[in-house]
Amino acid sequence: MQAVEHFLRQIENKQHLNAYVNVYAEEAISLATRLDTKRKRGDKIGKLHGVVICIKDVLAYKGHPLTASSRILEGFRSLYSATAIERLLAEDAIIIGNSNCDEFAMGSTNENSVYGKVLNAMDESRIPGGSSGGSAVAVQAGLCMVSLGSDTGGSVRQPADFCGIIGLKPTYGRVSRHGLIAYASSFDQIGIFGRYISDVALVLEVIAGGDDYDSTVSHQPSPSYSVLLDENRKYRVAYFDEALNHPSLDPEISKSINGLLNDLKTQGHEVRAVDFDLINHVVPAYYVLTTAEASSNLSRYDGVRYGFRDTAETDLVEMYKGTRSDAFGKEVKRRIMLGTFVLSAGYYDAYFTKAQKVRKLLYNQIQLIFNEFDCIFLPTAPSTAFNIGEKMSDPIAMYLADIYTVMANLVGVPAISLPLFKHTNGMPFGVQVLARRFDELSLLRLSNQLMQQ
Repeated sequence: MQAVEHFLRQIENKQHLNAYVNVYAEEAISLATRLDTKRKRGDKIGKLHGVVICIKDVLAYKGHPLTASSRILEGFRSLYSATAIERLLAEDAIIIGNSNCDEFAMGSTNENSVYGKVLNAMDESRIPGGSSGGSAVAVQAGLCMVSLGSDTGGSVRQPADFCGIIGLKPTYGRVSRHGLIAYASSFDQIGIFGRYISDVALVLEVIAGGDDYDSTVSHQPSPSYSVLLDENRKYRVAYFDEALNHPSLDPEISKSINGLLNDLKTQGHEVRAVDFDLINHVVPAYYVLTTAEASSNLSRYDGVRYGFRDTAETDLVEMYKGTRSDAFGKEVKRRIMLGTFVLSAGYYDAYFTKAQKVRKLLYNQIQLIFNEFDCIFLPTAPSTAFNIGEKMSDPIAMYLADIYTVMANLVGVPAISLPLFKHTNGMPFGVQVLARRFDELSLLRLSNQLMQQ
């Protein structure tokens, strides 16, 4: 109860950060009271007993608002809970609210929300990153213990980097997507924010695993990550010269990561540069494929069955047009139109088919690297958190900011952003580590070593 009351006070005091869309105060207090009684009676308690969690506004929680920070889902309440949410609750977690995000998880700054922008608690003139910016700030500002976001192309790792916390994107298929509003179905994955590797590992342990409601989820057994973290072995580490010397990368970030790699080499880890000549193809391939999937996934929002409806029109087709024109934001409409274009008859082979071929090349090349190495080190973002509004007028510059994170989603491997450094401008930044598919255990063990150092 005391923990819940503490976080509710913090949320009230820091409302201006705009991290939360809805706060479930009475419900959280009621559940905390029941959990206190359960513990005092000596009943068996769950792995997450009393852990206060916030969830991104793209995750279904039965009976609670679910809008994806979009006007088109205005007034909608979820009819069921996501599998990940059910598993949290089954282990005695307390969900204190849902967090602000870029509309339909489309954005890198959390400025594309019908609820307004989220502020970075370390410097309120800067963006927190996106699309899971609210979930990141909730942890950063002490408004919950851990939080869930979604990661389609870096939407957990990039805001974690900008906010100075840990952000994990599991392997595609490690966590069920049932109950996660779809942006790009072959890329989306539920991710975790936290301050400590042990917390992130425990939440992953709870939410991972097979699910009959998701045909893409893996039924491989999930290890007990939280009790297997303490291993101090030497790793085979790869990095890309093309990434660390890319013209888009802040020189200070490059220098810090190179310094970390040298330190690892000194400590006895095998650290080698690997040629990777596809880096400039990852962003174009990613945006062709994800916008194509988005144009299909978002076709279901038509104003007929739920959410916002344009009542000014009586003709059905005009109602569809009016609803989607008025209720979707600028960035969402841009991506729907781009996706519709690349799927059109005259351009399908030129764009969509070619992007799929690039994805296959990337997958094959990454698999070859993981035949020789345990992990790959990359920057998380090319810069620290930038100023509010700085890139809103240039969507291409915004998309290019995803150059280091979209790789893990294109090939489906797990990746984590670790907050290891501080820039001379006062903002945090970290390093991104990728591991082979379904090897979150090695990723978390290495991350634990790096965080303890």
